[in-house]
Amino acid sequence: MRRRVVITGIGLICGLGHTTPEVWQNLQKGKSGVGRITQFDASQFACQIAAEVRGFDPLQFIEKKEVKKMGRFIHLALAAAEEAVKMSGLEVTPENGERVGVHIGSGIGGFDVIEREHNNLIGGGPRKISPFFIPAAIVNLAAGHVSMRFGAKGPNEATATACTTSAHSIGDSYRIIQHCDADVMIAGGSEAAITPMGVGGFAAMRALSTRNDEPEKASRPWDAARDGFVMGEGAGILVLEELEFAKSRGAAILAEIVGYGMSGDAYHITQPAPEHEGGLRVMRNALRDAQLDAREVGYVNAHGTSTPIGDTLEAHAIRNCFGDRQLPVSSTKSMTGHLLGGAGGLEAGITVLALRDQILPPTINLDNQDPGTAGMDFVPNVARRVSVNYAMSNSFGFGGTNGALLFKRWTE
Repeated sequence: MRRRVVITGIGLICGLGHTTPEVWQNLQKGKSGVGRITQFDASQFACQIAAEVRGFDPLQFIEKKEVKKMGRFIHLALAAAEEAVKMSGLEVTPENGERVGVHIGSGIGGFDVIEREHNNLIGGGPRKISPFFIPAAIVNLAAGHVSMRFGAKGPNEATATACTTSAHSIGDSYRIIQHCDADVMIAGGSEAAITPMGVGGFAAMRALSTRNDEPEKASRPWDAARDGFVMGEGAGILVLEELEFAKSRGAAILAEIVGYGMSGDAYHITQPAPEHEGGLRVMRNALRDAQLDAREVGYVNAHGTSTPIGDTLEAHAIRNCFGDRQLPVSSTKSMTGHLLGGAGGLEAGITVLALRDQILPPTINLDNQDPGTAGMDFVPNVARRVSVNYAMSNSFGFGGTNGALLFKRWTE
């Protein structure tokens, strides 16, 4: 019999707020976190907008002497992990520390550090490169710092699977607990790639919205006028626990994770396979893992990035998986922007909150639905009270890497 895995803590930080309650409240209000870029001068860039985490002070979470040893993605991961662990009420001790693991990924890692240190090299030669450059930038140091912060001596891993990164981190953590390699996993992802090279690179691909004069309206999944995604930054961290372990310490359970699917497109470096065949398979894989009929799923938090091709193909895959019924589907990227490697963690946390409170966050800026998705319910512009027992969160990444997480409302 498989060990059951539950969620007991959520830490969210993104353009909508620095804490989980703030982010969740703003999502329900349909508020946009997108604005003009302030972290660098973007006036010469085709895209000049992003969903920044404004006003974030790492000194609230990290000693001053330690801040320079970490890229911004690590700062954000530590902040989110601290909130998630606090919400869970988990106390990591010498007695249980070897059964507590960390699995936090990032699609890009310390892009800000790489750019800064390259400028130091060009401007002053190799002697100007910081000795903290490598540990501040590499992807697995978010997990490393979180493990050191809490004394978590169990499995310590990091994924880097593009925009599916933190969905894979959470799903793999679910499996780690099922297989008895840990009783608790602190899992998710973090990203801070709103930098000149980050924005410039995606803009060069013509992947980003250029609606610079209306930033708050730029991310508009499934709207006929969408013109690309909006970059976001932040972190989404969950505390996963084996059910009996959580019960034994009196933890407040938020939801249960019951299914996890993975798949690969084997098709193209950036575009989904025709009809999003890989996305369809990953959703079916999650349903099979949960031994659940598709008709029982009441909500999908879609990948929904606001790209012309991706949105339409994902919609087709969802319809092929769940049928023609009016299944509520929404994209919270319309408000948070796209956190790249951090997106799956953020959106898994949002999906759990939707189940807990029985409220579906909307897809904002959906003013004129793409005719290619006619008949589908994307929860346009206004949050909705519902009765939902199962919800899915989708994540898809460059290289054709796909992940789907299936959660169950906690009722016991």
